Amino acid sequence: MILRPYAKLASTVLLGAAVVLGGCAKKKTAPPPPPPPPPPAPTAKLTATPTTINAGQSVQLSWTTSNADTVNIEGIGEVSTTGSQAVTPTQSTSYHLVAKGAGGTADDTVRVTVNEPPPVQQQAAPEPTVSDEQLLAQRVPDAFFDYDSYQLRPDDQSKLQQAAQFLNQQKPGWKLVIEGHADERGSTEYNLALGDNRANSAKQALVQAGVSADRIQTMSFGKEKPFCTESTEACWQQNRRDHFRLQGGSR
Repeated sequence: MILRPYAKLASTVLLGAAVVLGGCAKKKTAPPPPPPPPPPAPTAKLTATPTTINAGQSVQLSWTTSNADTVNIEGIGEVSTTGSQAVTPTQSTSYHLVAKGAGGTADDTVRVTVNEPPPVQQQAAPEPTVSDEQLLAQRVPDAFFDYDSYQLRPDDQSKLQQAAQFLNQQKPGWKLVIEGHADERGSTEYNLALGDNRANSAKQALVQAGVSADRIQTMSFGKEKPFCTESTEACWQQNRRDHFRLQGGSR
């Protein structure tokens, strides 16, 4: 009976130790929360209407993006995240859109083709308009003679043959007057006769080259209508001539 208090005490001590040991056991910790999901990646879409134009025409660019903070189009600059804009490219151009956001970068490209205008054809300058009298002077030039002679010089004979070809092929309807002229030396009567012979020499050359005689009229002015009025050999040479004009035309 004396040992009972001690047994009760020991039991109490063991119970307390168990409680203390139980309270000292390590508690379990809760798992950490999962990381937040990554931000969504941007999207980008760029279109052009139309995609082929002629030089000088315009194109409407349109774009849409999502999850983007900034949007840029090369050649235009920063634009809104969604929008449209008219452009007028002068040559074929690729428009490149770049959209950037927290989730990364997206881009899109559209090509606009510009048809170049055809090369300008260089127009030939129109030939200056000449009158029939001017054309006659170019193609049937005056014939010149030596002093006191009505014989055609060889070079003038050749020029009249070429003139005959022109008259027959290109101007078959032309009718000519051949004026015979002389310098101031000699009498009026003598120079009228000399001028007449000179005119007929030219007519005969044209007729022999194929020009119909009824297309040619001759007349002599002698020394009455000089082309040059100085009393020098150079001036007299200019007055010893046959001059050609169209019938009905002025001298």
